[in-house]
Formats: sequence, C-alpha cells, structure tokens
Amino acid sequence: MKPEDSKKANANLAVRVATACVGAPLILALLYKGAPWGFYVLVMPATLIAAWEFFGMTHPGDRPSQVAGMVATAAVSVATYVAGGDARIFATLLVVVPLWGPLLTLWRLGDMKTAALRACAMSFGPLYMGVPLTLLAVLRRDLGAEGPGYVVLAIMFAWFGDTGGYFAGRFLGRHKLYEAVSPKKTVEGSLGGLAGSVFGVLLAHFWFLPSLSLAHGVILALVAGALGQAGDLGESVLKRSTGVKDSGAIVPGHGGMLDRVDALLVTSAVVFLYSIWVLPHPI
Repeated sequence: MKPEDSKKANANLAVRVATACVGAPLILALLYKGAPWGFYVLVMPATLIAAWEFFGMTHPGDRPSQVAGMVATAAVSVATYVAGGDARIFATLLVVVPLWGPLLTLWRLGDMKTAALRACAMSFGPLYMGVPLTLLAVLRRDLGAEGPGYVVLAIMFAWFGDTGGYFAGRFLGRHKLYEAVSPKKTVEGSLGGLAGSVFGVLLAHFWFLPSLSLAHGVILALVAGALGQAGDLGESVLKRSTGVKDSGAIVPGHGGMLDRVDALLVTSAVVFLYSIWVLPHPI
C-alpha cells in the first residue's frame, strides 16, 4: 500500500470509529431502555434516507419520482410494522407495490431507453428499502425480552463482518473476490468478514443472548455473513451501473446511509426468517 493510501485509510478508519462511538450508544439505549416503538422511530428516518439515495441513483434528476419512491417506501415500512402477522397486509404489498413501478413510469416516462430500468427500480425499491430495516423494529417489539438481543445480533453480523473484512482485506488481501463489481474486495477480506460475523455470534452467546445455541449461532453467522457480503456487492453493482461512487455522504467515514446498511438489509432479513421458522416462540 502506498504511503498516501495508508494515511487516507487510517484517517477513514478514525472517522469510522468516531461515528460508531456516537451511533452505537444511541441504538443500544433505544433498544434496551426505550419503548418498542421508540426504536422504530430511529429505523424510519434511516429507511427514508436510504430510499432517497436509492431513487437518486435510479431516477437521477427526476425529483417527483424520487419523492414518490420515498413515499412508497414509507408506506411499505409502516405497513410492515403494523401488520402484526396479518397475511392480508403482506399479500397487499406483494400485489400493489410491483404494479406501482410501471404505472408510475407511465406518468414520468422520460428517456425510453431507461424506462424499463426505472419501472423495475420503482417496483423493487420500496420493498428493498422499506421491509428489511423495519423487520429489526418488529424483532424488537415481538420477541419480548430477547428482542433487543436479536436486533443487536443482526447488526453485529453486518458491522463485525464489515470490520473483519476491512482489516483482513487491508493486511492480508491478495486475491480479488469480484473485481468487475468491487475492485478492492478480496477473497481474504471475505473470509475475514465471515470470521467477524462468527465472532459476533460468539460474543452474543456468551454475553447477552445465551438462549441462542452455538450450533445454530455459527450456522446463522455464516449464512447471514455470506449473504450480507452479497448485499454489499449488490449495492456496488447498483452504484457502478449508475456511475455513482457513494450513495451519499450523510454518514461520516461511510458514505451514504445505503452504503452503511447494504449488508444490514440482508442480515436483518436472515435473522427475522430464523426467528419465525426456527425459534420456539415465533413472531
């Protein structure tokens, strides 16, 4: 690594750590001390900011469509939170939201060459942005005393995986993982990310979530960690295909909100699915 690159990386790491030191206590306080709805009050703005960044990439320069996409995302998020297991609400989302994209594109046609992309993004985006983070608030509300622990677990899969991948890739990275999508990511970094996710579940088991068995936890960590990395790469595809370096600049040291939660969108969904299919007290 060149000296100037090393200095830049160290500065970026310092900002990352400082940002985490500010954000982590707020998240933990809302999870463990606040009312269940209080955590959703934190989740909703993060969801809307990520949606704004997403539609800013897929619908550049089209402010009405960007606003419409963010409003649709907010509606999906609220519906997911208040559904309470009502299958009719989820069925309605699965029917209405995919139709929303093509219908809105008829109103905001724009360049015919990108119309199909924008229609698909408007159908997919509200579900992609609106559901996964909201599932964290559902876990907090519906899993009782263990709810906060499972939310922290989902966050740790993403953040510890990102941290493990960062350090393993920086000091050990030699072999490119998927150069066409993310030139800096390496196989060694990916393995370090999986190790970080496993470390997270070990910490959870021995500290704040002893009810989660190690056998289940390690498998969950490997699945969530691997899919979380895929979520990161998926966002990289979106950024590279739209010519964007970062989704935004709202989170110091991390780029945009979507850059920060791209893996969490997946790990939260994995933990939620685990909770409804495996736990003895499903949501």
